[in-house]
Amino acid sequence: MTFLDRFSPAGAPTATAVPRPEYPRPQMARDHWLNLNGTWQFEIDPGDSGLERGLVQRPLQNEIVVPFAPESQLSGIENTDFLEAVWYRREVTVPADWSAVGDDPHVLLHFGAVDHDATVWVDGTEVVRHRGGFTPFTADLHGIAAPGDTVTVVVRARDTRHGPQARGKQSNRYANFECNYTRTTGIWQTVWLEPVPATHLRRPRITPDLASSAFDVVVPLSANRRGHAVTVTVTDAEGEVATATARADLDLAPALRVVVPSERLRTWGPGDPHLYGVDITLHDADGTLVDSVRSYAGLRSVSIDGQVVRINGDAVFQRLVLDQGYWPESLMTAPSDDALTHDIELGLAAGFNGARLHQKVFEERYLFHADRLGYLVWGEFGDWGVSGYGTPADGQRPTTSFVAEWMEALQRDHSHPSIIGWCPLNETHQDLHDRITQLDDVTRAMWLATKVADPSRPVLDASGYSHRVLETDIWDSHLYEQEPAEFAKQVGGLAEGRPYENTRDNGTKLSVPYRGQPYFVSEYGGIWWNPEAAATASGSSPDSWGYGQRVADEEEFHARFRGLTEALLGDPRMFGYCYTQLTDVFQEENGVYRFDRSEKLDVARVRKVQTQVAAVETVDGGEDSGDRAS
Repeated sequence: MTFLDRFSPAGAPTATAVPRPEYPRPQMARDHWLNLNGTWQFEIDPGDSGLERGLVQRPLQNEIVVPFAPESQLSGIENTDFLEAVWYRREVTVPADWSAVGDDPHVLLHFGAVDHDATVWVDGTEVVRHRGGFTPFTADLHGIAAPGDTVTVVVRARDTRHGPQARGKQSNRYANFECNYTRTTGIWQTVWLEPVPATHLRRPRITPDLASSAFDVVVPLSANRRGHAVTVTVTDAEGEVATATARADLDLAPALRVVVPSERLRTWGPGDPHLYGVDITLHDADGTLVDSVRSYAGLRSVSIDGQVVRINGDAVFQRLVLDQGYWPESLMTAPSDDALTHDIELGLAAGFNGARLHQKVFEERYLFHADRLGYLVWGEFGDWGVSGYGTPADGQRPTTSFVAEWMEALQRDHSHPSIIGWCPLNETHQDLHDRITQLDDVTRAMWLATKVADPSRPVLDASGYSHRVLETDIWDSHLYEQEPAEFAKQVGGLAEGRPYENTRDNGTKLSVPYRGQPYFVSEYGGIWWNPEAAATASGSSPDSWGYGQRVADEEEFHARFRGLTEALLGDPRMFGYCYTQLTDVFQEENGVYRFDRSEKLDVARVRKVQTQVAAVETVDGGEDSGDRAS
């Protein structure tokens, strides 16, 4: 059995049965599950009056292919207008053999993500509501659907354009423009069922402690039962590495520490992304197995040493690429699991060792592939389109919904070793000398909540523009200056404690004072290059957009890329950068690759520039680990 096979459990349908058939939650796998992707009834509800018109009870007029959004080609709908509300309906038969899962089994209905405001009914009974288009939610169907039952699932998704909500890069105009893309409404990640016993394991929280050669594992439970015990077993290719057991009748989330013996210790990192298997079991007082899940973990550390961010104690320069996570035929949903892997492989081929997952909480399968390929990731929230871009009232309302949705993302993704930092906000715009604003409250709430939820990783309060948390772990800026000499001049003040910082056009400061934190330019480049447009007589295309002056030819692209990038690689106080961007996205044509992922320039030359040894990588007296992108 290969490592991938562990997270495609028995019972998963074949690739020909449904789209996106792979197991959707690889860090908490059970053997029994049922993928509900495929054809559902569907209806657009332009007046959001479907509840009053009886759409919970009656068949719907059209069909859609789930999990693809109705705006996408692969959904079979491809309606890119504003969709205020949409409805889904499907009959589901719960497998009868799930009755063997345990006494009084509960059937859970999982949604990977529904944009934005979802209500779910099963056989006419409302079972769950959820707000937030990027994060998962679950309905417990106990008392409504049991093994062997056939039930009707109905989903209403509302995606209003009139109020503030986390949209990421989804356009707030009818059409795409600049760096804003086609909207996603409704179900856009896998829908699935699984059976669990009445007392069952919930999502484990695995935190590596490299200094102690251990994993700290918190195992939430649905309830406590006298005499129950939780066991965590860590394995590698040779078998069992270490195990720990704790009582499960005293705490709703027993905490265990599993120490890895020195002879079996192997770290996770770029170039050697070693993953341990983690098996978690729940037994009753008689030793009978009650529940079990399979997971995995990487033993790695992230630390801050002055202006250096270290991975496993080494100064590893972070050569990140901005990844928007869009596809022409399927928008925010990857058309296949292989497409997620392919994007990481494209980044590695171009010399990047990681990505900033931009303005979107990516599908968890992406993080699984980043874990197994050793790709460094900054996790981000899709707040763009609210802060600084709406009316003044928009900044007054998002605090609670933002924090709630962001906490769901952190809960889902905490245990992925590829994530080495968090960034809850992007390009906020409040002025430094304004009175304290509601957006300041949002910024601090998001930062504090992230630090409380996960003290093990650095947190950047807001990427670019308004840094409003004095103690933020990381500082950054966004700089799209296209002339390399001017770019180098603007970013060259770190040695004197004068980092480049974003201001308003009139020079008004947006951020609290810089205090010597690790610094990187988290957006740069965006070099505008379209070979086909350059070949036209006019040298331009009305459907093309990028940053600054478009390069005249590929040679100018490479010269500009080299000049901008070497200015950052050569600064010993710079711990990384993030180049905009991995692929073109619709009209935004500044990717290393085209939107269809084909090559549009000499990727080997891009890689050659990036694999130079960065100045920060010599701080310990030499290069740490050979080719940085591998």
